[in-house]
Amino acid sequence: MITIQETDNLISVAVFGEFTLADYKEFEEQVLYKFRHDGKVNVLFDWRDMVDYTVDVAWEDIKFIREHGSEFNRIAIITENQWQAWGAWVSNLFVNADIRVFSNYADAKAWAEA
Repeated sequence: MITIQETDNLISVAVFGEFTLADYKEFEEQVLYKFRHDGKVNVLFDWRDMVDYTVDVAWEDIKFIREHGSEFNRIAIITENQWQAWGAWVSNLFVNADIRVFSNYADAKAWAEA
């Protein structure tokens, strides 16, 4: 399950439990809408309460990033899980955006909004 909040220049996504394909599709729609109306997108992912994600989410992420990676400006990821942090680093190879991993919500939000 996810929640998505949008402010002027930021899409904030919090994941609770399992991150499913339906959740990811909802995220995609929000990013594409924001990009069409406002240009490059800043995203804040809060993965602190994410338990797992499905394999189809991983595949969809690869496809989406390859097609729309240039539409991101800054991506902040909040996690203390080293595997998730490593995954963010790998994603950085395919995205034309600045990606940073944080353990503190306030720091991540301030950086993503800048």
